[in-house]
Amino acid sequence: MKYHRLGQTGLLVSRICYGSLTMGPLQRNLSLDEGADLLVHAMELGINFVDTAEIYGTYAYIKEAMRRTQKEFIVASKSYSYTGKMMADSLEKARKELDKDVIDIFLLHEQESLLTVKGHWEAVEYLVKAKAQGKVKAIGLSTHLVKGVEAALNYPELEIIHPIYNYQGLGILDGSIDLMREKLKEAKRMGKGIYAMKPLGGGNLIADAKKAMTWVYNQEDIDAVAVGMQNKAEINTNVAWLLGQTVDAEDSKNLSKQARKLHIEDYCLGCGRCVQRCRHNALTIVNERAVVDSDRCVLCGYCGGVCPDFAIKII
Repeated sequence: MKYHRLGQTGLLVSRICYGSLTMGPLQRNLSLDEGADLLVHAMELGINFVDTAEIYGTYAYIKEAMRRTQKEFIVASKSYSYTGKMMADSLEKARKELDKDVIDIFLLHEQESLLTVKGHWEAVEYLVKAKAQGKVKAIGLSTHLVKGVEAALNYPELEIIHPIYNYQGLGILDGSIDLMREKLKEAKRMGKGIYAMKPLGGGNLIADAKKAMTWVYNQEDIDAVAVGMQNKAEINTNVAWLLGQTVDAEDSKNLSKQARKLHIEDYCLGCGRCVQRCRHNALTIVNERAVVDSDRCVLCGYCGGVCPDFAIKII
């Protein structure tokens, strides 16, 4: 495994961060035993960094994996809390459900701009106090926008940035991949820790998965990349790509047989852009929400590239 220091936090994290969203109730909804087993396997391969969030419902998997191994993950969690009281409750929930006295990284979830950070400042102030009390090691924000990254540049308190980042710029809501790269380089020069998300564009780049993952692994300004992995073959393959190794033939075979589907999030606004983009007539708008006809869908992922809200994913 390869490791990087996460900015100036002192945390030495694996280049691969295990994104736990995909195993939880919002996506695959694996059993506790299945999810913990995958995390233990990742640990055995040297992955020491896991990303979660209050909304993901995956704390129990992480707790069980650490219980089984008697080892600690470096855990990054996130919350939408915007008051001090709400953030205190979110942090205490994480500490209790993870059975972890200190949460390594705690982030404001999905920040959009300087304005939204200001609107959450009471929560930031609480996290600063919690850090001084030894309950948190580092704080920051996650974002799908260039303006979100720019907001973090304005505050030394925000040490960590968790941005969407893939070679096509899929999911960046307000700019190009070039603009995002420029701002992340600036953040790196300032000493911010950066771990990327959505390297496969919500699954829309799976057809070019090796290219997509190799690209983000090679970005010097990125300390780590969070990637969701739903089975051991995916874990093994991502590690092999990172290390420049040949992927095991059995893992390749298993991945080629893996069933996938187009997933449309509940927050879809039914704008219709995906319907216009689909050449296979697999999407329609029903009750102001996109609906997919699985018999017509070829999982090309082109619809995800035009969704302004990043509501379409391949899982």
